[in-house]
Amino acid sequence: MGIAVWALIAYIAVIVVWNGLLKRNIGEAMLIGFVAVCLFGGTGFLGLARAGIADALAEEVVFAALAFVFMGYLLTKLGLIQEQVTVLNSVFGRLRGGAGYVSTSAAALLGGPAGSGSGIAASVGSVTIPWMTRSNWSPELAATLVAGNAGLGISIPPSSTIFLLLGSAAVAPVLTADQLFVGAFVGGMWTVLYRFIVVFIWVRRYRIQATDRSDITPFTLALKQGWTSLLVYAGIAVPVVLTLDFGQRFMESRVGEAAGDISIVVWIPVLTILATFAVAWKRLPRTGRAWSELLGEMAPRYAVIGATLFFAFAAAASLGELGLVDQLTSIMRGIQAPTVVIAIIVGLLIVVIAAPLTGTATIAAVGGVAFSALTAAGVPPVAAATAIMIFASTEGASPPGAAPIYIASGIAGVDPAKTFGKLIVWFVIPILALGVLVATGVLPI
Repeated sequence: MGIAVWALIAYIAVIVVWNGLLKRNIGEAMLIGFVAVCLFGGTGFLGLARAGIADALAEEVVFAALAFVFMGYLLTKLGLIQEQVTVLNSVFGRLRGGAGYVSTSAAALLGGPAGSGSGIAASVGSVTIPWMTRSNWSPELAATLVAGNAGLGISIPPSSTIFLLLGSAAVAPVLTADQLFVGAFVGGMWTVLYRFIVVFIWVRRYRIQATDRSDITPFTLALKQGWTSLLVYAGIAVPVVLTLDFGQRFMESRVGEAAGDISIVVWIPVLTILATFAVAWKRLPRTGRAWSELLGEMAPRYAVIGATLFFAFAAAASLGELGLVDQLTSIMRGIQAPTVVIAIIVGLLIVVIAAPLTGTATIAAVGGVAFSALTAAGVPPVAAATAIMIFASTEGASPPGAAPIYIASGIAGVDPAKTFGKLIVWFVIPILALGVLVATGVLPI
C-alpha cells in the first residue's frame, strides 16, 4: 500500500484512540489526526500542512456549518422554533415518532434537487431537529437521523453526482442518462425504504411516544398564532428553487454565467438568518449589551464544531496531496475475485474514500474505475452505476469527516462524536450492504 493509504489508516486510528479511548474532545482529536497525516509528508510536513489549511480556509461548508449553528440558535432563542413545532405537532403529533418520518420524507423529496448532503442536513435539519427534540426524540438521535439521511442527496436522481458519473470516460460510451434514470431512482428508493425502517425501529427501541394530546394545539389555532414563523423558511425555498432547471434558467436570464456559482449550502443559512431578523424584528436585542450576552451564550458551540470541521477538511486536502485517490485507484484496478467479492471490495473502497472526501469528489476521482471493475465482474451497467451511487451516498454519515454530521450536531447542540457509533451501525454498513445487493441483483432495479 502507498504512503497515503497508511496515512488514512493512521488518521482514523488517531481519532478513534484520542476521542473514543482517551475520551478527549473531538476537536482535539481532529487536530491531532491532521498533524498525524502531515507527518507522513516527512520533510514536506510544513508544505503539506499549509496546503491542507489553505484548502480548509477556502471550503464553503466550513462557513456554512458555522452559519447554521447561528441560524439554529437564533430560531430557538427568539421563540420561532416553538411556534413552528406547535404547528407541526398539530398535524403529525398524534403519530409516534412523527417528526422522524417527516424528516426522512423531506430528505427524500429534496434529495435530487439539492444534490448535496450538506444542503439536505441544513435545510431539513433546521426544521425537523428542533421539532424532534420537542417531541420526545433525544438531540443525539435527532442529529444522527438527519446526518444519516443526508446521503439521499447523492443516491436519488437527478443529483449532479449522477451526471458526473455519466460523464466519466468509462461510463459515457456504455450508459446514457435515460437508461440510468429509472434504475437509479429505484435504487434510491431502496435506501429511502431502509431509512423508514430505521425510524420505525428507533421509535420502538427508544420508546418515542406520540405528543400528549393535551399538548397538541388545534391546527387552525396553531396556524393563526404561528404562521409568521414559517416565513423564515423562504431562506431555504429560494436557494433550492434556484438550483432546479427552471430556477437556473431564470437566473441565467438575469445574471448570465454567474448563476452557476449559486451555492445552496451558503445561501440557505444566510437567507434564513435574514428572514429570521425580518420576522422576529421586535424580539431582537435593542442594546449592545443585550447583543453581547446573546452572542456570548452561543460562542461555546463554535469551539468544538468549528475546529472539528476545519481540521476534517484540512486532513482531507492533505491526504489528497499525498496521492490517496491514485493509490486507492491502483488497488481497485488490481482486484480479481467473484462478483459478490468485487462488489464488497469496491463498495468498501468507495466508502473509505468518501469518508474524508465528499461523495461528489469520490465519484469524480474513482467512479469510472469502480464502474469498470464492477462491469468486468459481470455486473450490468445500470446496476453497477446505481450501486456506485449508493456506496458514495454514505459520505453524509461517514465519520469523522462528513460535513452533514457537524451541521446536524450543531443544530441539535450535541457533541458530534456521540453520533459516530450509531451512524456506522445504522447507516454506513447497511447502505453499503444495499449497494452490494443491488450490484449482485438480489435487489431488483
